[in-house]
Amino acid sequence: MNKHISDQPRGHSHQRLREYTRQEREAGMHPSVATLHSRPLTRGAESRKTAEYLRIERGREV
Repeated sequence: MNKHISDQPRGHSHQRLREYTRQEREAGMHPSVATLHSRPLTRGAESRKTAEYLRIERGREV
């Protein structure tokens, strides 16, 4: 008795998908990483003030 057509192995479709996703992942940079890289390297004076106010608010004086 022969096997039904749906009982046959599916082939290598999972390997093809894995390779496709690997190539897509390695092809470029994720948009969130690109955004982080485009941020300025130094903080402005306003950011420093905010950080100091928050430090004092948390109870750290030094």
